[in-house]
Amino acid sequence: MTATASAIRQGRKFDQVLTGAREVFMRMGYERASMDEIARAAGVSKATLYSYFPDKRHLFMEMYRTEILRLADGAVELSASELPPEAVLREAARRMIDFLTSDFAIAMYRICVTESPRFPEIGRAFYEIGPELGRARLGTYFRAAQARGELSIDDFDLAADQFFQLCQTTICDRMLCAVQTRFSEAEIARVVNGAAAMFLARYGTGHGRSGDLEDPLDLDRDTQRQ
Repeated sequence: MTATASAIRQGRKFDQVLTGAREVFMRMGYERASMDEIARAAGVSKATLYSYFPDKRHLFMEMYRTEILRLADGAVELSASELPPEAVLREAARRMIDFLTSDFAIAMYRICVTESPRFPEIGRAFYEIGPELGRARLGTYFRAAQARGELSIDDFDLAADQFFQLCQTTICDRMLCAVQTRFSEAEIARVVNGAAAMFLARYGTGHGRSGDLEDPLDLDRDTQRQ
């Protein structure tokens, strides 16, 4: 956390500011968003807004950090779970896809890609609070599962990154290119189960299998018959 963020006075108006900032950044992007517009959306004065944040960059990074940490609360539960890898991987994949296909995630990704060349700290914050945090949480589970003999992994960070990429298969490219904006349960399940199956084919030991992982090819055939 930055020195500015650590000095922020928490309270009702602070929450209003973050809510207003979230709405404005999602609607207008980073460049077009102004502190005036954020103050209006938050229902606070500009003086109140600037008492919390010295500029738009600090406000954006705190808004993003707060939102991601709220969403990451569920990842703590997963990382501490003793469920078999199949179940945890599918649940992690589902949560990840739900987030990656959300309007918030798409808006933040586009802001990061656009603004990082001018403001590298935005890109660093996006990475540290997003992918890097997710890698750490998933790595915690991988280490525990390996200690139980359920996984065999040499490089935990690489394995987590590989799993994240598997979860983005097909869906994220189609979303970012505006080819498709909504996905059926069958389409999501196909990616979720495919990611888990491929990861376990590489790193699974066969111990602690739940035995109910659906074959993504069967899901695909079922989808084609519908």
